Amino acid sequence: MLQDKDRIFTNLYGFDDWRLAGAKARGDWDNIKGLLAKDQDAIIEEVKASGLRGRGGAGFSTGTKWSFMPKKSDGRPSYLVVNADEGEPGTCKDRDIMRHEPHKLIEGCLIGGFAMRAVAAYIYIRGEFWDEANRLEYAIGEAYDAGLLGKNACGSGYDFDIYVHRGAGAYICGEETALIESLEGKKGQPRLKPPFPAAVGVWGCPTTVNNVESIAVVPTILRRGASWFAHLGRPNNTGTKVFCISGHVNRPCNVEEMMGIPLRELIERHAHGVRGGWNNLLAVIPGGSSVPLIPKDVCDMVLMDFDSLKEVKSGLGTAAVIVMDKSTDIVKAIARLSKFYMHESCGQCTPCREGTGWLWRMMERMVRGEAEREEIDVMLDVAGRIEGHTICALGDAAAWPVQGLVRHFRGEIERRIDEFTRKKAA
Repeated sequence: MLQDKDRIFTNLYGFDDWRLAGAKARGDWDNIKGLLAKDQDAIIEEVKASGLRGRGGAGFSTGTKWSFMPKKSDGRPSYLVVNADEGEPGTCKDRDIMRHEPHKLIEGCLIGGFAMRAVAAYIYIRGEFWDEANRLEYAIGEAYDAGLLGKNACGSGYDFDIYVHRGAGAYICGEETALIESLEGKKGQPRLKPPFPAAVGVWGCPTTVNNVESIAVVPTILRRGASWFAHLGRPNNTGTKVFCISGHVNRPCNVEEMMGIPLRELIERHAHGVRGGWNNLLAVIPGGSSVPLIPKDVCDMVLMDFDSLKEVKSGLGTAAVIVMDKSTDIVKAIARLSKFYMHESCGQCTPCREGTGWLWRMMERMVRGEAEREEIDVMLDVAGRIEGHTICALGDAAAWPVQGLVRHFRGEIERRIDEFTRKKAA
């Protein structure tokens, strides 16, 4: 269990003032000039040493990603882009960070931008997050007025600006290159890689795209030291994480906890348990709707980190824990997710454009049992032909929920098919 002294997001629930005065009282912006006096490469090495992995879903080393940015400019400016689109169903952590702790994000942008030699940061925020965007704008204005941003930011000799860009609510714009396309005023469709954004990003300039939480934790890591963060959690799965717990629990919540906490402990300690008791649990989607579900017997023992969930053929993703008790129509629930991915596909790649529709239509038939048993394997084949065959990971995200369902609940699908066949014969 994470101790209060190790919490990074001390105003996650908004009990205290979110403005600059309140943020400073909680330690934000403390000795910021001293942090900016550090060598830029030393900051990147410190972030690497902390073991921080991206909190947006992919789990790639944040410090390593920063190191891809050019050390010397070839005449093009460099940019930091913050992904605040947060469109993954079940995920609402970044929203609370921006709502209640905007200055942590702003300070993280300044430090990250300095380390990567960026001239500005663009925070791409989901358009539906109206209040959060307004708070960010207000907090950025406070930082400019206090001399923390802009020319000679914090008296460091470094010039840095932050802009808020409101998106239009497209899930695909959570993919970094689709976000860049949208930021440029184009249709939000992923780009082929290479070239990678660190070489050719927004407006053809070197760019790093990071998640809100990934950036917001950096100032605390630098103040308390990489070793402090690295000793929280488990090897290769270090630090703290904001988990979003929703669904059939007694108290849905966002909570900051240590990486590697047992799933059962996370749910029972912070969400007051599964509705009807732990034995009423059917399955959990542990990392947002795109990762495969895991049944109760796996939930009993699994740890909440990247590697542990990968071992059980699921993933930490955004750490959005969606709990489903035994009242859930599990086949219908996954069919609903299939419809979501069909709707949100940008249509650029044929396997995704056509395959997500196939999956949804097949899943709707499976809900009713209007299928043959052999079609379950046909559906898996379709999912396999989508997975790994698209420019971005939306195709994978559409395939994985279906694959997880068949892996753990094939018997339920077969029961429906058999029942429908008997009724039809009668």
